[in-house]
Amino acid sequence: MTWNHPRGYDPMVACSGLWKEKTGVSIEWEKRSLQDFESFPVEELARAYDLIVIDHPHVGQITAEKCLAPLDVPGREAERQALAKASVGRSYPSYTWQGRQWAFPIDAATQVQAWRPDLIEAAPTFWTEVLELALEGRVLLPLRPPHSLMCFYTLAADLGRPCVVDGSGDLADPETGEIAFEMLREIIALVDPECLTMDPIAVFEKTTEAGSRIACVPLVYGYVPYAVAGFRPNRLAFCDMPVAGGNGPVGSALGGTGIAVSAFSNASREAIDFAYWIASGEVQRGPYAVAGGQPGHAAAWEDEAVNAATGDFYRATRATLEGAWVRPRHDGYMPFQQTASDRLNEGLIGRQDARRVVADINRLFRESFAPAIATG
Repeated sequence: MTWNHPRGYDPMVACSGLWKEKTGVSIEWEKRSLQDFESFPVEELARAYDLIVIDHPHVGQITAEKCLAPLDVPGREAERQALAKASVGRSYPSYTWQGRQWAFPIDAATQVQAWRPDLIEAAPTFWTEVLELALEGRVLLPLRPPHSLMCFYTLAADLGRPCVVDGSGDLADPETGEIAFEMLREIIALVDPECLTMDPIAVFEKTTEAGSRIACVPLVYGYVPYAVAGFRPNRLAFCDMPVAGGNGPVGSALGGTGIAVSAFSNASREAIDFAYWIASGEVQRGPYAVAGGQPGHAAAWEDEAVNAATGDFYRATRATLEGAWVRPRHDGYMPFQQTASDRLNEGLIGRQDARRVVADINRLFRESFAPAIATG
C-alpha cells in the first residue's frame, strides 16, 4: 500500500516490475489518499498488506502495536550502514525507534519553497519578501491539517527555538509559538481563504494551472513531478525555504516516506529483500527516480542526470533538508497531530488570542504522553 500521487505510486509499480524480472516475485500496489496516508491506522494496513509506505511520526505507535517487522535483520549490517551513511538529512534515523529500524527511507522531503520562474526573477529569500508577494495576491500556502501545524513547527524552529519532541516540557516555547502563530495569521489574511482546505497537491495544481498568477508557495513539501517539464501546464522550480530567523534555512518539518514490512506477512523474507533493494542507491538514482519518484538516497540527490531532469530540484533544496527538524514520534503523537492542527486552524480562522491557542496546543501535547505513561 502506498499513497495516491504519481510520486508515491508510479516508482513503486515500475520498480516492482523490475523486481519480478530479477527474482520472480510479484508485488501489486494499491494506493490511498494523501489525507489517509497522514492519518490512517498503520495496524489496519499491516493486517491487509505485506509492504506499506509510511511516514516517520507513526513509529512510536507502530512499535507499541507490534504491527511492523523490524528491518535490522542479522547478516545485513553492511547494507544498513550504507543506507544510514547515504541518508539525506535525518531521513534514515527518523525511522529508528527504541533501537530498531522500522522502515527505510525511499522518499526524502521537507517543507521547502516552490516558485514560478516564468513569473518572478527569483524566489524570496526572506519571509518579509514572501509577504510582499502575498500583498499582490501571488502566494498560496497549504494549511489543511496537518500542514498548518507543519508550518507552525517550521517557523518556530527557524526562529531559533524548535519545538520539543520528548515530552520534557511544552511543545512550543510560548513566546516563539506566539510569534509563529502571528506570522501565520498575517499571511492567512493575504492569501486565498481556500488555503485552509488545501493540501500540497491542491496548492501545486492551482499554482501550475493555465493562467495562474501564483508565483510562490513559501512552505510546502517538495513534489518533484511538478519540477519536470510537461507534467503540468506550468513548470515549478524548487529552492530552499525563505528565512524567518537568522540562522539560514533550518528547522523545516521533515516529511518523506519509508518502506515498511508487515509483522503479519506470510512473505516477510521476500518483502524485506525488496525493501533493502528499492532503498539502495543504485535503484534510487536509477529506475526509482526515472519513474517520477523523489528518492531518499544521497546517490540520487547528487546525481547529475537526476538533477538535470528536475531543474536542479535536489541540489536547490538540499540545504533545507539537511537542516530539517524531526517531529515527535511517540505513541500518542498521531492523534495529537490531528487535534493540534484543528486547534491551530480554529484559532487562525477565529482570530483568537495567540497566547491561548499556543497554551492549548502545549496542553494537548502534554496529554498526548498520558497513554504511554499509563501503560509503562
